[in-house]
Amino acid sequence: MTNSRRLAGLLGPTLIAVAVSEWMNLPLMLSNPAPVVLIYLNGTLLFVAGLSIVRAHKRWKSGWPVLVTLTGWLAIVGGLFRMFAPAFAQQHEQNTTAIRVLLIVLLAVGSFLTFKAYGRASEAAVP
Repeated sequence: MTNSRRLAGLLGPTLIAVAVSEWMNLPLMLSNPAPVVLIYLNGTLLFVAGLSIVRAHKRWKSGWPVLVTLTGWLAIVGGLFRMFAPAFAQQHEQNTTAIRVLLIVLLAVGSFLTFKAYGRASEAAVP
């Protein structure tokens, strides 16, 4: 199994679980906003996860493995944003349309990566 498939096997199910659980709990989360310290902690965890992905996976050639690298970079940027501007992130968590669109995108990316990680594919086809 290649590095891309291993990371996709972790990222895909994680993104699916995050998207579905946050969608189900969105009314509760919006009625009880998170303290700034939790947003900061979330940013720190996103940053570390993104940095780990990018250090282990630097693929920029065309093909689906680029999505793994892009996910890592988006986690880094999102984590830094939540670490350095937690109050701003907290104020903009009330936009339910944007949150739902983001969750749908996460679910789609997670489903695609899960399919690529656990679906049948020849090892020679994945770099």
